[in-house]
Amino acid sequence: MNRPRKDPRAARAAHRVTGGARPRFDLARVPDAAPEDALSASGRPRRDPRAQERVALVPGTLRRRLDRAQRAPAASAAPPALAAPADAAPRLRVIAQPAYLVALVPDAPGGRLTPHDRQLFGAARLLADADGGAVLALVDLATDELAGAGADRVLTLPVAGYDPEAKALALDAVRAALDLRHMLFAESAEGGDLARRLAALSGEELFAGAESLSPKAVTRPAHGRRTEQRGAPPRLVSLAADAVAPHAGTVHEALPVAFAFPEPAGGAILAAEFIPADPARVSLAEADFVVSAGNGVTDFDAFRALVAALGATPGASRMVCDAGLMPRAAQVGASGTVLDARCYFALGIAGAPQHLQGVAKCEHVVAVNTDLHAAMIERAGLAIVADAQKVMPALIGLLAEEAGS
Repeated sequence: MNRPRKDPRAARAAHRVTGGARPRFDLARVPDAAPEDALSASGRPRRDPRAQERVALVPGTLRRRLDRAQRAPAASAAPPALAAPADAAPRLRVIAQPAYLVALVPDAPGGRLTPHDRQLFGAARLLADADGGAVLALVDLATDELAGAGADRVLTLPVAGYDPEAKALALDAVRAALDLRHMLFAESAEGGDLARRLAALSGEELFAGAESLSPKAVTRPAHGRRTEQRGAPPRLVSLAADAVAPHAGTVHEALPVAFAFPEPAGGAILAAEFIPADPARVSLAEADFVVSAGNGVTDFDAFRALVAALGATPGASRMVCDAGLMPRAAQVGASGTVLDARCYFALGIAGAPQHLQGVAKCEHVVAVNTDLHAAMIERAGLAIVADAQKVMPALIGLLAEEAGS
């Protein structure tokens, strides 16, 4: 072979940047080729593939793109950084003259929408937006989050407390007067009971436990999930959890609607009261607020006092349960109980992958840990980087002051 041999010292010196106390080298710069190096041994001009690739590189893109049609030399300046898009305000959508109404009845315990309720709004928007309809929310208490959830109209039901019979009568009056195209319920303990009461009262067909919904078809499993029932959406539908994505992207009017409800007739239920369960005895799978202790907790008397003061359900990590400090039924994680709580409060828990799987569905996570880089701190929406032994007495004192005032 007649390939000319390269001098590595000369090649390195060609990339040296002049100036400065310490030697610096710019290996990305193409040095000026000497006339004898411009041609190969066969007499053909040499080609630098890296230089050609730099010329074809398209600047200002997130992904690396090459344009082989470019012939101009690459710019020496760095490509301009892309500006982060500004968070635009949600667009307000107004439906002044709806062609029809699609009503929904969320559970909304305490006036707050659950994830299942937001999926119900997404299903209602799917049915209403198909042909110029509007979404009517039938609620016990009107709140500000209904507009963002996707409600065009809001009608407050005249039912106080837990009275499913009176609520079913009020819903039947709305159904008959407004000629609703669809009425959606959550397939939950309260929503499923209310949907069946209304179906028995009105004589309408109820499609219960729908797992797929569109303007033309609704489906649900049958015969032990071995087959599937499918049909056109009837007027009454109860929707299973995680069947439809929640509504997002636009804000709606949520205009209040006036309605003259009939006088309530005497029903079979004379008095009804909702009695909450003792959070200390509720299973972790059904708990709404869980406070867990990890390996960073040593004062379990203060931990139990804090759980009682917060009115929460106690939980623990696997290491605490293995040590016998908490019962096995309190273990949170993939090998214990997977939570579906609204809030999870982790004290002294680093956050093993199996534990994080157990809190993946929690809406809010609060963590206390001395390690700033713990996985649980990263997962938490609110983090306190401190010793749990000092945080627990401080929280108990604040709760006692609030209770006294």
